[in-house]
Amino acid sequence: MNVLQFKDRFHKEYGSSNNQPIHCFFSPGRVNLIGEHIDYNGGYVFPAALSLGIYGAIRFRSDNLIQLKSANTEPIVSVDLKQPIVFNEKDRWANYPKGVIKHLLDDGCLLKGCDILFSGNLPDGAGLSSSAALLVLVTFMLRYVGGETNMDRVGLAKFCQQVENQFMGVNCGIMDQFSVAMGRQDHAILLDCDTLQYKYTPFVLGEYSLVIMNTNKKRELADSKYNQRRGECEAVLGIIREQRQVASLCQVSFEDVEEYVKDDVLQRRARHVISESRRVLLAVELLGQGDLTGFANLMTQSHISLKNDYEVTGLELDTMVECAIKRTECIGARMTGAGFGGCAIALVATDQLELFTVAVSQEYEQKTGLKPDFYVARISDGVKAIDCSS
Repeated sequence: MNVLQFKDRFHKEYGSSNNQPIHCFFSPGRVNLIGEHIDYNGGYVFPAALSLGIYGAIRFRSDNLIQLKSANTEPIVSVDLKQPIVFNEKDRWANYPKGVIKHLLDDGCLLKGCDILFSGNLPDGAGLSSSAALLVLVTFMLRYVGGETNMDRVGLAKFCQQVENQFMGVNCGIMDQFSVAMGRQDHAILLDCDTLQYKYTPFVLGEYSLVIMNTNKKRELADSKYNQRRGECEAVLGIIREQRQVASLCQVSFEDVEEYVKDDVLQRRARHVISESRRVLLAVELLGQGDLTGFANLMTQSHISLKNDYEVTGLELDTMVECAIKRTECIGARMTGAGFGGCAIALVATDQLELFTVAVSQEYEQKTGLKPDFYVARISDGVKAIDCSS
């Protein structure tokens, strides 16, 4: 669906009698190249914004209602700005924009009634951060049409993390929202999740392509073991802090863990976090040197750590990665996102993409009974306003 088709769909859903202008926006999904389950542990991550994402169109109304519709899914939800806004499981996806609206109102923003339509090509529950894309999109839209066209994007990411933590009940870190808000075309972001210092790094793959492999095993983040893993990391940090002062788990050494943490499960959780944060820095260094093979090898090491030490992969993700890395045209692969289903990524020789996707798809489907989807990823800018007239 192009922008003009999207605008036509808006008129179909909401009518064309309203003389108010329609404003259009795009918010990308994100892929984390390496550095999984690190953002809430104060370490380094290396994400990038995707060309896949969610479009939003908005037009003011003359009353106090905000109407929320999606071209992709139900339900249709109406929010009365004069009434209390609460989470309602029946509203499903619309709870994300509802949370944004509530928090903006709580912060003193003066919101007007409006009609909003969403349409996306980002697979839901696939680990490409559709939730962060939607949160950042709604926040950006409402603030932009309210006159704040040059907003602080780091502040935007922090706000959206707060909404997901407090309204949605997902105890996530800031990486997803940061990537969606701050993305830059053809660049990945080296982000220190402890300080929020960041650096754009060119993502140049030469004769290789970044392939996103959707297992089509959906996972609901709030219902997964995500919060359990975070609790386990906090438990390790609490044990270490009884011995010495440390800001985050990524600042802890392997020696500290071996000396003070006696539980085997907690030891393995900490081992992943500490080693993964170090892998990120080495991966960025190798990428800068043009050593794609070394970078890809670290991707595969990351997956092994997520499988054995952090235990967030599962049959589908492990099968997908195993099918990918046995192919000679693939130099490295790993799960991406929170895990428990969703997507993996691979670096694949561009001139053999069709061979790769056909072979991996057949073997994966044979072993899991699920038919996967493949996307060749393009790295895009973060959330932005787009011209509705073109």
